[in-house]
Amino acid sequence: MTVTLDIHLDERDTERALRDDVRRGLTAEPKVLPPKWFYDDRGSQLFDEITRLPEYYPTRREREILDARSHDIAELSGADTLVELGSGTSTKTRLLLDALRDSGRLRAFVPFDCSEATLCAASDAIAGAYPGVGVPAVVGDFERHLGLLPGGGRRMIAFLGSTIGNLTPGERGRFLDDLGSTMTPDDHLLLGTDLVKDRGRLLAAYDDPAGVTAEFNRNVLSVLNHELGAHFHPEDFDHVALWDEEARWIEMRLRSRLPQIVEIEDLAMQVGFEAGEDRRTEISAKLTPEQVARELREGGFTVDASWMDPARDFLLSLARPDP
Repeated sequence: MTVTLDIHLDERDTERALRDDVRRGLTAEPKVLPPKWFYDDRGSQLFDEITRLPEYYPTRREREILDARSHDIAELSGADTLVELGSGTSTKTRLLLDALRDSGRLRAFVPFDCSEATLCAASDAIAGAYPGVGVPAVVGDFERHLGLLPGGGRRMIAFLGSTIGNLTPGERGRFLDDLGSTMTPDDHLLLGTDLVKDRGRLLAAYDDPAGVTAEFNRNVLSVLNHELGAHFHPEDFDHVALWDEEARWIEMRLRSRLPQIVEIEDLAMQVGFEAGEDRRTEISAKLTPEQVARELREGGFTVDASWMDPARDFLLSLARPDP
């Protein structure tokens, strides 16, 4: 096994980023928290449960496309190296790795994630399953460390799961600009995006009757309690999912059930909430195929091919940076 680990994000970086985000977000109007703080061990476990709920279609639909099209993607990209941003456990990625291995070109897999523990476990598993394939894993934040991705060969950079939908339009544009500046003309981007659909289906996917998404949303308060000495009572906040028709995104919020003041010891601050006051914890933008193509074009990419699942719920786009 040939696993290496390149760390650009350590505990001090993470702690500093959390402090900055909480101080800035909970003094903003309206209050916000970035969704990346959902994912402690419990949050990751809950999200895995969400992906298996009958109401939550995106993971299944993306996998359907990969099941049907991975070999086409491998052939069109000509890649010998797969880079995965926000790799997590790299479960779906094995379909792409299998296709690249079957092509006879696969030489390296570069998982990129902010969680060192998750990255190490997944990297060891991949290295064991694909003998002779190098696994130079990178611990980093895709908003800051794209320029530190290892180069060489013909890379396919996969950004799956519609994670790009957690970004605002301006943030998506900056992400594509930053990523494109790190790529060569031989590289490709494989981008997963969730598509606009019936409002009822969208809301059900983010507010399941079993309450798993609600627990996932409230878990961010437990993260703040553990990491920053905060005194949130998660049961004092309701999970809310809303569809913003103008922005075309789902908003997840936490709504205070009562007037309260919460102390955050490590930041020496107190945060007040009115009864019924919301704080936004996530957006999940839903796009049209035309919008995806336009944003990629404006970001300096040319789409070579795109695929939808049979239900036309989800889109994978294979694009290359403009010369």
